[in-house]
Amino acid sequence: MTFMHAIASIPGRKCRVVAACLVALLLAAAPAAEALAQTATPAPAVVPPAIAPAGEPAAAPAPAAATQEIVDNPYGLSALWANGDWVARGTLIALVVMSMGTWYIMITKLIEQTVLLRQATEANRGFWNAASLRDGADALGRRSAFRALVEDGLRASEHHEGTLTAQIDLHSWITMSLQRSVDAIGNRLQGGLAFLATVGSTAPFVGLFGTVWGIYHALTAIGIAGQASIDKVAGPVGEALIMTAMGLAVAVPAVLGYNWMVRRNKQAMERVRSFAADLHALLIGGVRAQPRPVARSA
Repeated sequence: MTFMHAIASIPGRKCRVVAACLVALLLAAAPAAEALAQTATPAPAVVPPAIAPAGEPAAAPAPAAATQEIVDNPYGLSALWANGDWVARGTLIALVVMSMGTWYIMITKLIEQTVLLRQATEANRGFWNAASLRDGADALGRRSAFRALVEDGLRASEHHEGTLTAQIDLHSWITMSLQRSVDAIGNRLQGGLAFLATVGSTAPFVGLFGTVWGIYHALTAIGIAGQASIDKVAGPVGEALIMTAMGLAVAVPAVLGYNWMVRRNKQAMERVRSFAADLHALLIGGVRAQPRPVARSA
């Protein structure tokens, strides 16, 4: 009624007709506009990036929260120890002992060889510049293998006459004394290498034994279950693969370490033999032999 009174108050017949048409259009379009407004999805609000003050770095955007599900591995090394029988555990302990022994021997032999090579350098630098053999021996360290070599040579030359060894000529007696000293140093350097060779040759077979035992368990599980489902064979087969990998991981360092230690032993013993030859010449004739070319240490 309000619209009708407003239209009637408009002067002029044509104006009133136009006004009535506009009102009719507005009334017809109002429901459609309301329905469109209800179904329209509002646009997400755009948050402007924070502007850092002058002189300060801009803050990094916060990372999106990511959810990651953590699943425990039921076929790992801990599961092997927990679910394995006494054969599997014994094989695992044997491989661990072999690995620990290998690394212990490699580290100790490396230190021993390094010390001997350093003693050889000190002996060649300071011993031959001494006034006498006794002064040269005193100039060497108390734990030096080369000092023990010099003292054995001096002892052989001083206590030759008046004893049963007098029946052996001085040259042969000093040669035998120095050779025994050189052999003692070589035997000390060779200690532990037999263990490395044994581990390098037997560790793969120990791991293979664990592999065979794991496959046997897998076949047993298949026979009991009556079907080859993955959940029945995954554990034993995983145990077999772990044993194989551990056998190789123990054997490879042992073989490489053995070859490296043997090579360094040859270099160290060449230094010892050269020093013993020069000392022998000095004890017998008072003249040092011509120096031999010495290979550099590894």
